[in-house]
Amino acid sequence: MSGVPAVVIAAPASGSGKTTVTTGLIGALSAAGRTVAPFKVGPDYIDPGYHALASGRPGRNLDPNLVGEPLVPALFAAGSVGADIAVVEGVMGLFDGRITPDSPAGGFGSTAHVAALLGAPVVLVVDAAGHSQSVAALLHGFIGFDPGIRIAGVILNRVGSDRHEEVLRAAAESVGLPVLGVLRRDDALAVPSRHLGLIPAAERSPQARAAVDAMTALVGASVDVEAVAAVAGAGPVVEAWSAVDAVGDPVAGRPVVAVASGAAFTFGYPEHAELLAAAGARVVEFDPLSDTLPDDTAALVIGGGFPEEHAESLSANAPLRAAVRAHVDAGRPVHAECAGYLYLTSGVVRDGRTGPALAGALPVTAEFGPRLCLGYRDGVALADSVLYRAGDRVTGHEFHRSTVEAGPAPAWGWQADGARVDGHLYRGVHASFLHVHPAAVPRAIARFVAAAAGTKD
Repeated sequence: MSGVPAVVIAAPASGSGKTTVTTGLIGALSAAGRTVAPFKVGPDYIDPGYHALASGRPGRNLDPNLVGEPLVPALFAAGSVGADIAVVEGVMGLFDGRITPDSPAGGFGSTAHVAALLGAPVVLVVDAAGHSQSVAALLHGFIGFDPGIRIAGVILNRVGSDRHEEVLRAAAESVGLPVLGVLRRDDALAVPSRHLGLIPAAERSPQARAAVDAMTALVGASVDVEAVAAVAGAGPVVEAWSAVDAVGDPVAGRPVVAVASGAAFTFGYPEHAELLAAAGARVVEFDPLSDTLPDDTAALVIGGGFPEEHAESLSANAPLRAAVRAHVDAGRPVHAECAGYLYLTSGVVRDGRTGPALAGALPVTAEFGPRLCLGYRDGVALADSVLYRAGDRVTGHEFHRSTVEAGPAPAWGWQADGARVDGHLYRGVHASFLHVHPAAVPRAIARFVAAAAGTKD
């Protein structure tokens, strides 16, 4: 059960300042003695890292596309245990979402969709640069677009002067929307980014800690934090999601599942480790930049991140590369997503030049290119593997610029285009670019741990 008060931080469009406001709000509430449960709408891995720094709790994702509508309130309830308020950062514009057969105009999985599933009010962050009185029309449109969404207030960002603030406040008040905060222009708060978005918090410590502290100070001084907390509405009262219930009986023997972590592999959902442990695994993290495989490793998980940015250091860790090759050659289970997929190849070609040698556990090479592959994919497992049975269907998300040459049997086919395939199955390896939320496929996690234990699921 939850019922923890929740507020959703949304915006008319991407780039309006949601992450700055959300992270700063989480930090300011935490500094005031509140226990904050942080959430992010959508499949984003990076923003939750900053939320976690600000709150001291894992940042979690709420995505109806990846886990289905019924699971969103249950995951919210699980992530809110022990908290007295939840702050949910939206994705893109408030009503921007996936186009589906049931939602031909789009909006499935949008911030508004998740706010409705939680019954939570929305605070709108508006980039006011270039706006004057006409911001009233923008706010009026958002207030009236969907009567099921309650917009409880607005935070004005990038305000230029006292006079600018005065005009904007009057415009907001003319449509009955309270101004809960005003942030002045401050380019010093920009978080460095690269080809796939912001740089993960784990790669920038202590710079990330300093950035979070700066956001906290700005929001604490510029936003009526208690007023934002006061508009938070009671979250859904539902049975909380449980990893133990999701996977069923654990395997015996507590096989060691080694999970890559550190600066090169920062993308992962907290529920993944929880499910692995509930299925009977002993989860041991290791840093591929400096460590080798933990003792008695029975299975290996290498998630997403930016291995191409750390290729030289990864290549320099020759003992780990040899251990990974030996693990794969022995047919032991490996679950690799996106960055982990690239790490298993012999290396990444970039700008026509072959990069440093990587694990070489898959007999293929990769290439970093100009084309961004981005979006949700409805995939079907093309053969049995350590995770899935042939014919299993999932919805995942891909977000990458690299490609991997054809080689071993593909892991996935896309429902919408039977000719499109992704990933490789090789010995005990399941590797692909598709990110799947583990809470949506608990039986796959149980199957993986069973393979690690040498039993069949």
